[in-house]
Amino acid sequence: MSLADNQPVPQFITEFEPQYGVAAPVADGVQRLTAPNPSPFTFHGTNTYIVGRQSLCVIDPGPDNDAHFEALMAALEGRQVTHIAVSHTHRDHSPLARRLKAATGAVIVAEGPHRPSRPLFEGEVNPFAESSDTDFVPDLALADGATVEGDGWRLTAVHTPGHTANHAAFALEDSGILFSADHVMAWATSIVAPPDGAMSDYMASLERLLERNDRLYLPGHGGPVTEPHAFVRALHTHRRLRERALLERIRKGDRLIADMVKVIYATTDPRLHGAAALSVLAHIEDLVEKGLIATDGPPKLLGEYRPG
Repeated sequence: MSLADNQPVPQFITEFEPQYGVAAPVADGVQRLTAPNPSPFTFHGTNTYIVGRQSLCVIDPGPDNDAHFEALMAALEGRQVTHIAVSHTHRDHSPLARRLKAATGAVIVAEGPHRPSRPLFEGEVNPFAESSDTDFVPDLALADGATVEGDGWRLTAVHTPGHTANHAAFALEDSGILFSADHVMAWATSIVAPPDGAMSDYMASLERLLERNDRLYLPGHGGPVTEPHAFVRALHTHRRLRERALLERIRKGDRLIADMVKVIYATTDPRLHGAAALSVLAHIEDLVEKGLIATDGPPKLLGEYRPG
């Protein structure tokens, strides 16, 4: 799930052919099947990946959609599915895992159940509560660096909190491929919306990826990231520029998030302004924690902000 904001960096790639119902090869031993759930937040739909040749792992089965389930079962071609890996618990990624497990007997692996990045403040409502798969519980909770493997493949969990508290990417060992899910995507920036997500976690996770040497990212929506190190560096810069823009708006007298969104996201699809406001709130939480801006009480969407 993403927010397509129009900053000069990074260079987003919006050309993508989803090929609904078809498992398309995208790398050696990896196929991609895109769910038919397009939206402003999911782009053309959620990407499900099939890893392996005989003994398989399915990464992010997707939403509980009959057409996608039938296409996935056809793509498996009777091969054994030993593992189902789930990157995080938004409803466009995880619900079909239960149905796929019932059909295949595979083990569901993930960082853990859904949880917020921080407790809700008194009177606060989680705006993404309906998007969260709170019924999801993995059979096996993967610690950071833990691996699962099958015939000819081994996946390592790389914890990347930020978009959600339980977000994890999966590295396909000996290939240079990282399944980056919603943490890094070629078509747009990831939504970081409190209390599900936290900007400080997201930035730390970007910095962690900059320490890795992956050659290709296969994300949860859209096409591949073919120069991941440069792209992640640009994303990191993009977020720092966003911080700078927010500080500038506050210094110029903006006190409400809605006023900041009107200026900073002036060229963004208005349907995404609500999500943009949550992204601004995530930045503000981080800036308040750093002491760069101030507010009375905990940061909130309708709060008022001033220079720190």
